[in-house]
Amino acid sequence: MSPHPAASPDIPSPAPTTVPLYLQIAMHMAQMVASGALKVGQRLPSVRDSAVQNGVSVSTVVQAFRYLEEHGLVQPRPKAGYFVAAASKALATDLMHKIRHQPAVPPAQKETAPPVAAAKTLASFAGYSPKDSNFFDTHRIRVALSRATRLKRDTLIEYTSSAGTAALRDAVALRALHLGCALRGEDIVITAGCIQAVALCLQAVTQPGDLVAVESPTFFGFLDLLESMKLKTLTIPTDPRTGVSLPALQLALQTQPIRAFLLVPTLSNPQGSVMPLTQKRALAHLVTQHQVPLIEDVVFNDLLATDARRKAVKAFDTHGWVMTCGSFAKTVSPGIRLGWVEAGRWSKAVASLKRVQGASTNAVLEYALADLLTQGNYEAHLRRLCLLMKQRLGHALRLIQASFPKGTRVYDPPAGYTLWVELPNHIDAMTLFSLCKAKGILVGPGQLFCSSHQYQHFLRLSFAGAWGVVEQDALTEVGRLARTLVADGQAQSVSDPTQVGRTDFMYGDKVSAHDLW
Repeated sequence: MSPHPAASPDIPSPAPTTVPLYLQIAMHMAQMVASGALKVGQRLPSVRDSAVQNGVSVSTVVQAFRYLEEHGLVQPRPKAGYFVAAASKALATDLMHKIRHQPAVPPAQKETAPPVAAAKTLASFAGYSPKDSNFFDTHRIRVALSRATRLKRDTLIEYTSSAGTAALRDAVALRALHLGCALRGEDIVITAGCIQAVALCLQAVTQPGDLVAVESPTFFGFLDLLESMKLKTLTIPTDPRTGVSLPALQLALQTQPIRAFLLVPTLSNPQGSVMPLTQKRALAHLVTQHQVPLIEDVVFNDLLATDARRKAVKAFDTHGWVMTCGSFAKTVSPGIRLGWVEAGRWSKAVASLKRVQGASTNAVLEYALADLLTQGNYEAHLRRLCLLMKQRLGHALRLIQASFPKGTRVYDPPAGYTLWVELPNHIDAMTLFSLCKAKGILVGPGQLFCSSHQYQHFLRLSFAGAWGVVEQDALTEVGRLARTLVADGQAQSVSDPTQVGRTDFMYGDKVSAHDLW
């Protein structure tokens, strides 16, 4: 087993105005090798850790590590990182001397990591939150907000229940009937979005270091949340049409100390898979049998056209082992940041966690959302939205088939805002992202949706924004750029140890995380 990586100390202050940043980092690594702090065969700190500790971009650290490799001080190992090379102490001393005598760079020309060349964003297929005003009845939303502000203005100067207003909790319970769930309003807790609902559930059933099973691929927001809570993840394989593999789940329960499942059984993100009802029933039985809680995200269920297809795993839960989380950001208004959770046997624990954390939500917004959900035309609005997205995804699918490289596969979901695209396996989606960004086009590389280097030749393309001639031409351009990669043989080697992973991508200088939501 390789030795643990040594901590990377901060860069000393004298050099920044005269020595390029990447050489400062290389100098430090050379000093650590020369002093014996980094020994032969020892792994260097990761690219991301070095970037965070030194306050520089990921690409700057990569440049420094490659400089050390060119001078024989370190050696890359596929999918493992960089390690100190043999006979490196003498080399380190020579390299330090070389860097010290490097010609000075004037302060005005001080080198920083070059960002990905980008034009102004013309089209974004990266974020999945709906941004097209055609999806929503903005007039109805304004009227509901005005009415709630007028009738419930006293709530603006008083504390309200941390669990949420009775009006919205009862409205959610009424909507849950369309998911096949008979819920009680008093068991529902209103949250500031679905992610907060999931976080409260995780806090109620896990401790730091516990193992949580998720789909592979899964929503990157879940991976970020689990990492922030110091929880370990176990990825379960999925079918792009029928969802998570029940045999794999069964095996995981028998062999791993799983404390909770975090799944999206209906219109999973990013694949758009929908578990058949028989499998949802079996999943409910499985978690009850093993007494392992299932945190079920139902945020996309209403995008399906019929109640039969919308049915949640919670509908088959008779012992309270399913914790159901949802919101109406995808169907009513993304700007009304309200979610909800019915946590089964942990309902009181979740309500208490929200109360002690002081995470109360805005009562006026709750009354407005309750009004919108209980209006008789909400189902008609959902039918119109489903039809609009079905037509849009169909159009996008035809453009992809016409313009993307031969061998591209698209998994056509029954509803939703996104398409999961599998490129020919020698195309690297991160490389394609950089080419697209230079043209002012944003896409979602597949590596963002896993905790390893899987899905390197996948894209999640979202069509939740505008959809006009500009966006359609942009999608065709993505296909042309992918074909260029094939023709020029510029696909990145899957064994490259300097590959930018999910966290490096999202917390480096590649893209704003907001662009991906």
